Amino acid sequence: MLGWFDANLVSILNGFAIGALLFVLAVGLSIVFGMMDVLNLAHGAFFLVGSYLAVSFVAGDSWGGFLTALGVAAVVGLLAGAVLSGMTEPLARRPILDQALLTLGISLVVAEVLSIVYGNDVRSVSPPPGLDGSVDVAGSAYPTYRLMLIGVGLVLALVVWLVVERTSVGALVRASVADREMVSAMGIDNRKVKVAVLGIGSMLATVAGVLAAPVYGARPGLDETILLLALVVVVIGGLGSIRGALIGALVIGQVESLGRALLPDLASFILFGTLALVLIVRPRGLFAGKVAHS
Repeated sequence: MLGWFDANLVSILNGFAIGALLFVLAVGLSIVFGMMDVLNLAHGAFFLVGSYLAVSFVAGDSWGGFLTALGVAAVVGLLAGAVLSGMTEPLARRPILDQALLTLGISLVVAEVLSIVYGNDVRSVSPPPGLDGSVDVAGSAYPTYRLMLIGVGLVLALVVWLVVERTSVGALVRASVADREMVSAMGIDNRKVKVAVLGIGSMLATVAGVLAAPVYGARPGLDETILLLALVVVVIGGLGSIRGALIGALVIGQVESLGRALLPDLASFILFGTLALVLIVRPRGLFAGKVAHS
């Protein structure tokens, strides 16, 4: 067993790095859908926007460009979430399929615009200075940047959990989910809460795109691939659950990495087999949170 672990250490660490990126992306999708009842299929397109922002601002090995890309991505994500909130508000009382079609249309438009602006070639992004090398992990060389991603994912998980579970802002969001009418009776505009949650969720997607750029680069079609993985994470973890998003992301990260390393021809079957198994045992996901109802 120990020999197998040593032989596959790099793939296991890659699984944690992929899982960390998927968490940053999926936790926003999970909260927005699970708590605000908005199915945002444009989430992957927002991720791709972040990746191309990294292409635009990161010239060579530059911390300044990388931090600028993160800052711009955060602002763009917040604005995108606010716009999306306004566009989905008229559909709040209609079937979820209407939201899905709207956000899917937004995703297609955004992807096409990015393809026109940046072309169809794969664009690469260099990690910032100091994170562009490798470190020795149990005798194996492993990229420093990917280790940083693992740390960022864990820190973000803790921050999001503290905000949602231990702050007045989180209490307001949870109250809006539990009883919107009572929150409205207290003079709080539920629409502003929805705008804030959608803005933060979209911001996490664009920021995840910047963080992922040194690993995946930026290319047409990446938005669809990453959205599919994020949806699998959300379904496995359970809607509205931060813990579920983290566990689901780490599980899918390992399945994706080890599956492609050990059984590349069966990787997709293993991925969706894991999803099917979880749904058979826990139809609402491993840690289903409270889901909003219109």
